[in-house]
Amino acid sequence: MDSPASQPDEPQQPVAGSPSDFLKNIVGKKVKVRIGSGIDYHGLLTCLDGYMNVALEDTEEWANGRLTAKYGDTFLRGNNVLYISALEDL
Repeated sequence: MDSPASQPDEPQQPVAGSPSDFLKNIVGKKVKVRIGSGIDYHGLLTCLDGYMNVALEDTEEWANGRLTAKYGDTFLRGNNVLYISALEDL
């Protein structure tokens, strides 16, 4: 008799899809981009390429939890990007 504990584990499927799927789904959404210096940029993601170069509109710059500047269009070079997260539901 096999108990549930003795059966091999099934591979777990990602809950939200692959990173590539996530990146495709956030174009046109509000996002937060953290760069290597620890500064966050919040804005509307308008463009993202394979090098993680990021173009944002209506951008806010946040440092140490405080709003430090507002920009119109912003371009962040991919080698500076630590992560991108969605600020609204996908």
